Amino acid sequence: MSASNISANTPNIWQGANRRIHMQEVGLRDGLQMEKAFVPTAEKITLCNALSAAGLSKIEVTSFTSPTAIPALKDAEIVMREITRSPGTVYTALVPNLRGAERAIESRTDELNLVMSVSATHNLANLRMTQEQSFAALARVVALAQGANVAVNVSLSCVFGCPMEGDVNEADVFGWVQRFVDLGVRGITLCDTTGMAYPTQVHQIMAAARARWPGVAFTLHFHNTRGMGLANVLAAIDAGADRFDASLGGMGGCPYAPGASGNVCSEEIVHALALMGYDTGVDLGALLAAAQQLPALIGHDIPSQIAKAGPRLALHPVPSDFDAIRERALTRS
Repeated sequence: MSASNISANTPNIWQGANRRIHMQEVGLRDGLQMEKAFVPTAEKITLCNALSAAGLSKIEVTSFTSPTAIPALKDAEIVMREITRSPGTVYTALVPNLRGAERAIESRTDELNLVMSVSATHNLANLRMTQEQSFAALARVVALAQGANVAVNVSLSCVFGCPMEGDVNEADVFGWVQRFVDLGVRGITLCDTTGMAYPTQVHQIMAAARARWPGVAFTLHFHNTRGMGLANVLAAIDAGADRFDASLGGMGGCPYAPGASGNVCSEEIVHALALMGYDTGVDLGALLAAAQQLPALIGHDIPSQIAKAGPRLALHPVPSDFDAIRERALTRS
């Protein structure tokens, strides 16, 4: 059946029909924490303000971790306090423990993003704790946030596969989701931490999660390690997802996945979804302008293809001798 014969009222992944998709920027945290060069505080603030002006639904501004552990984000308090906040944008930060949560709340963070892994091996390697130790620590953070009336999101790593264990049992994934839901958490991110997800798997897990917990706001967090980032986004949308993490310029990576590339690229996903008729609420031109500043900030090129090539209809001038070319062609005919 041709696209013209498909009813506009028929749910179809290829016809966005102005459906709202919430784009959530993680480049300032997930991206910059992987960079060797320290991006000056004032530049981080300027970049965050540019992302706010572009209309993103949520921005993960920084991480309230130990400055020794992640020196690239040692200025977390200053950045969070001095950014210009746009109405309608949620400003979140990763917090690893109770002290980080206290620092984030004192800095007027809108939401605390907590992380643990559904893979026992990855959790121990990445966080230096068993899963039960992680859960106990995060439960204390959830209680603190609830007492301070601050929103909580929990990001579950390795939902779609662990680089050390392989596939992760879906029952294990959902068991951890349920435990956080039981604590009163209503925001859960399903993370493809090392780019192991594939579309049919994504669709199955997302559809099952939405059916089981209709009151939970699920976010999908994909990496483009094996070139399936956009396909995974579309599979998740087809299963009902409407919230996605993405990283400006495609920055990011993972220390426990050799060769892993960054997160799916914010401007590439926004561009693709806009062409398909989805409403992301994002000004693509403003987003591209921010992405094109990144190489100078971080000292190297970025993965983003659209930052280099421009949008689909970014047209180019004809050759300077085009009239002469046409005349010669007409002469030959």
